[in-house]
Amino acid sequence: MASSPGSNASLSCEKTILSESSQAKKSQYSEEETFYMNCRAAYLAVFNSSLENIKSKEQLCLVLQQAGRNPSQKTVNQYWTPQTTTLNFDDFCNILKKEKPATKTELLKAFLKVDTNNDGYILHTELHKILTMRGEKMTAEEVNAITKLADVNSNGKLDYNKFCKLYMTTNEQCRKTALEKLEVDSRLRRQQFGSQVETSSERATSPTSKPSSRTTRKTDHKPAPKRGDNRTSSRPSSAQSCKASVSSTIGMGTSSNTNSELIEPNTVKDWQCAQSKGCFFLEEDGEIITHKYRLYLPQRSTIYITIKPLNLSQLEGKASPWLSVDTALYVLKENESQENLQLVSFTEAQNKEMFMWKGELGSGIYWLIPFTTGCKLKKIKKHITGEAKLVYRDGDGELALTKEFKAALSDIFEMIDLDGNGLLSLEEYNFFELRTSGEKCDEEAWAVCKENFDTKKNELTRQGFMDLNLMEANDREGDPSDLWVTLLSLGYNKALEMTEACPFVIDIYAEKCKPRIKAVYLEAGSRQLNRAICKSVVNKGDAKVLDSGESIIVYTYKSDTRITSVIENKSENKVIIHVNNEQSKNCVNNRGLNIFAVEVAPKSMMVCQHVMPLKEQEEWIYNCVHSLVP
Repeated sequence: MASSPGSNASLSCEKTILSESSQAKKSQYSEEETFYMNCRAAYLAVFNSSLENIKSKEQLCLVLQQAGRNPSQKTVNQYWTPQTTTLNFDDFCNILKKEKPATKTELLKAFLKVDTNNDGYILHTELHKILTMRGEKMTAEEVNAITKLADVNSNGKLDYNKFCKLYMTTNEQCRKTALEKLEVDSRLRRQQFGSQVETSSERATSPTSKPSSRTTRKTDHKPAPKRGDNRTSSRPSSAQSCKASVSSTIGMGTSSNTNSELIEPNTVKDWQCAQSKGCFFLEEDGEIITHKYRLYLPQRSTIYITIKPLNLSQLEGKASPWLSVDTALYVLKENESQENLQLVSFTEAQNKEMFMWKGELGSGIYWLIPFTTGCKLKKIKKHITGEAKLVYRDGDGELALTKEFKAALSDIFEMIDLDGNGLLSLEEYNFFELRTSGEKCDEEAWAVCKENFDTKKNELTRQGFMDLNLMEANDREGDPSDLWVTLLSLGYNKALEMTEACPFVIDIYAEKCKPRIKAVYLEAGSRQLNRAICKSVVNKGDAKVLDSGESIIVYTYKSDTRITSVIENKSENKVIIHVNNEQSKNCVNNRGLNIFAVEVAPKSMMVCQHVMPLKEQEEWIYNCVHSLVP
């Protein structure tokens, strides 16, 4: 791996520790780069381009096997749910992070459990019985394919030590073959990237000196930024092998107590208001599902819009993790149809956790699309010692809800009561049903519900909602399995903590008319949202040309709390852009990788990444190199 400029200094005796730190970082980045290359090689062994989507369970299984995984049907179903229509290359990378390849030790342990003689062999008759009758059942043809392997079978027995060795060798050979295929294709060749020696052994979490907030436009080689300096840092030396590169360095201050210049109008309390709640839900594959809204204004008026995380009641001493999740709201004007939406603006100004926008809107229909970057709302690996208890039997032997489960249900009710009137309409309840079961409750079923549970004005009360869940527990004779399905789909973990969802509240104030807001959909990020983000970044961001033909442009938008980059490809051919964030400080991005690559289709633009501070109380530096891969 090539050394970056300035690394000669690490040869001096007094900087031995610094050199060791740098080498450790290089190894870490090399591992990340290798992971990405293996992901890409496996994907391109099945598909012609990483722009192609996985469109079926069978394709998902095939590409996972190509990556050295041997997924069970249960594993495949975990990532390909009834609601899944496609998965993209980023989804595939995220799955591979979670699903580690089986090791030889793990395989041997599995065989030892059924090796009753402990002699290293399993009879074909026993193997056939185990593989066709237990767990993920195999077909007789699949088992016969194993027993016919000459190198690992003899005298009607399987030598499972040899089989495990053959399995691991075959996996490794598949990996190497895919990498060699990737290397042969010069258009997809990847480079090794160096790492610059730094003054700290810590990675993205290291504290930084106070930099300037100015965005530099330099792309030539300079020494690494010194304390308080905001010059463009040196590109990794291997970037020289790319066709072209641009580097962006932005120094940011602390953002935990950011207050924008947009102040709530003094007269807003006299304006007419409409409110709706909603939620961001994190899927298993990292995709974010949220409500989408239609706003109607009967006449032209000055409008004041806010969005912020919803502060639900929590158990004493427990913080609400979602309160730190970033939120935004994009306002789009409907012109003739839902397909023809025009970006008006988005909630850019901030006051603590609230994001705001104030402006004039004409009469008509608007769409409000909530957005979160995915930097803060992401999968969390947390060790949970025990499963929370949901139900118990009282002194009379009757089932009852535990205090903790009641508190969670009360918060859920607060979250799904979108209009905040303390009651659940059929429409509100159906958003809950769609999220938890994938089905809707029809009018007939709703009538039965109203007959059996407490209602008011034809809507379900909080107590009625509690009793509905108690009835579900009784139907299962106290088995909480179905209750847990509901809780997990709403972002709760087994400790009854909401860690994979972010409820929010939207307020619309209008000076001259009564605004009306209605939740219409609950779905993943739409094409309209992606177009709106791209357009907002292009309109407000800093543009840098990546190639001599001025057909590849990188736009970088900076607010007080986030940085978003968009890549536009004006050419007639797809392009591959390598993205390197390894010199950034105290940063986290939505992709979860410091080094990655994106393919941009011809005549299109796409969101490259969102970046936020890892620790809001500390300063942060965004340093990103975009390189065009030849």
